[in-house]
Amino acid sequence: MSRLYRIIALFLALTATSPAFAWWDYGHRTVATIAMAQVTPRTRAAIRRLIAQSPTLRTPTCPIRSIEDASTWADCIKPLGDRFSYAYSWHYQNADICKPFDIKAACADGNCVSAQIERATRMLQDRSLPTRDRVEAFAFLVHFVGDLHQPLHAGDRSDRGGNDQPANYGVMAGKRNLHTVWDGLLADRAISTPPGGSLGILSELSPAERRAAVAGSVADWSRESWTVAQQAYADLLGGDGCGPQPAGRPTLMPDAITRDIPLLRRQVARGGLRLAQLLDEALGGATPDPSRLPRRRRG
Repeated sequence: MSRLYRIIALFLALTATSPAFAWWDYGHRTVATIAMAQVTPRTRAAIRRLIAQSPTLRTPTCPIRSIEDASTWADCIKPLGDRFSYAYSWHYQNADICKPFDIKAACADGNCVSAQIERATRMLQDRSLPTRDRVEAFAFLVHFVGDLHQPLHAGDRSDRGGNDQPANYGVMAGKRNLHTVWDGLLADRAISTPPGGSLGILSELSPAERRAAVAGSVADWSRESWTVAQQAYADLLGGDGCGPQPAGRPTLMPDAITRDIPLLRRQVARGGLRLAQLLDEALGGATPDPSRLPRRRRG
C-alpha cells in the first residue's frame, strides 16, 4: 500500500466515523459559485459589501472572503461550541420518507433547515438590522440552501439522515453510511463528472428548466429533496427504501451510482439557482414569488 493510499484511507476512516458535513466543501462551494454567477450585478455588489463586513462576525478561524467561504461558514463554526450550538439542528429536517410528506411535523418548532432559510432571507431583507446580523444571515442562508438540497438533510428513516444506515460505496467497503456517501463520495464524483464544475452542471439545464427550478416555495423544494431521499434509500436497499434492513452492510452498486449521479447534479444546480433567486429578492430588489413573501412564524 502506497503512502498516498494510506493517507486517503485514513482520511476516509476518520470522516466516516464522525458527523458528516453536508455536501462536504465541494458541494457547498459549487452551489455558491452557481449562485454568484446567476445573481444580478446589483445583488453581486451587495454580496461583496456584506463580505467586506464579515470580520464583524468575530470568527477569525472561519473567515469569509468570498461567497464560497460563506457557504461553509456554518459548518466551520461548529467546533466553536456553546457560542453557536443553538444552530446545530438548523442544518436538516427529519421528514420520514416512509410516511406522507409533512413539513410541519418535521419542523414543528422552527429549528430546521427550511424554516431557517426563510428566517435568514427575512433578516437579509431587513436593512434596519445591525450589519453583523445581516452578514450572519447571509452566511447561514448560503449554507442552508445547500443543505436543503442534500437529500439526506431533507428526509430519512429515523436514522439521523442516514448516519445510522450502514453503506458500502461500490467496491469501497468500511465504516461508511448513506449520509457520508451522499455528502462526499457520490457528491464529489457527480460534480466532477464531465461536464464538471458549476458551468458544466448548469449547461445541462435549458433556460426553461432554469426558470422552472426557481418557482415554488421552500416547502416545495423540501418536498422535492425529500423525494430524492426516497430514491437514495431505494437504490441502496434494493428498490424498497422502506423495506427491512438486508443482512450485512448493503452496497450502493455501480448501476445505482450511475443512476444517482444525474440526480445529485440536478440537486446542486437547483440549489445554486434557488440561492441566486433568494439573494436577488433579498438584496437586488427582485420581485419574490408570492409563496416566498416574508412571513413570521406564529408561536
